[in-house]
Amino acid sequence: MYTPKIFNNTNTEEVKTFIRKNSFGILVSQVNNKLWATHIPLELTEDDIFLEGHISKANPQWRNFNAGDEVMAIFQGAHTYISSSWYDHENVPTWNYMAVHVYGTVEIIEGEQLMNSLRRIVDKYEQRSVHPVSMAKMSPEFLQREIRGIVGFQIRITNIEATYKLSQNRDAVNHKAIISELEKREDENSHAIAGAMSSAKK
Repeated sequence: MYTPKIFNNTNTEEVKTFIRKNSFGILVSQVNNKLWATHIPLELTEDDIFLEGHISKANPQWRNFNAGDEVMAIFQGAHTYISSSWYDHENVPTWNYMAVHVYGTVEIIEGEQLMNSLRRIVDKYEQRSVHPVSMAKMSPEFLQREIRGIVGFQIRITNIEATYKLSQNRDAVNHKAIISELEKREDENSHAIAGAMSSAKK
């Protein structure tokens, strides 16, 4: 990923938190010598060594998971348009954003390892449900039937790249002006970028 040094985030803990918060990612790999991307939740394990996920068995991507092959996972955070009309000088518009690319080798997981992976993801996203479901409450027959339709995998992480483009190249006056204008908007992305810009300057 092209990342100018000024936008490169090397705060490991912050990046891990970003991945967990924005875990609906894009898995990119080769399928029959062509790039293939699947939009799926990808969960960072507690030891920070692996990303875990699963895809439909009907998706041909998993058939090209060869041990040792490198894949890439993309995680997108908040992003928003930045108007150059907010500056005190002539300039061009741009886009502020936060994104993380994770690289690693992929392998298929099965049996109890897959079941544990599924439990973790269900429990994580059911926390805010009024009437949460859990795999423990599902019948074994139902679970086995559903699991036959998916393929689980894990990615052993070898490298992480993080770009936080938050107007770090602007002076204090223009940086403050951008935050002020973003806060006037009504969309969540603008507010999230304004918050990230404020935090980054502290």
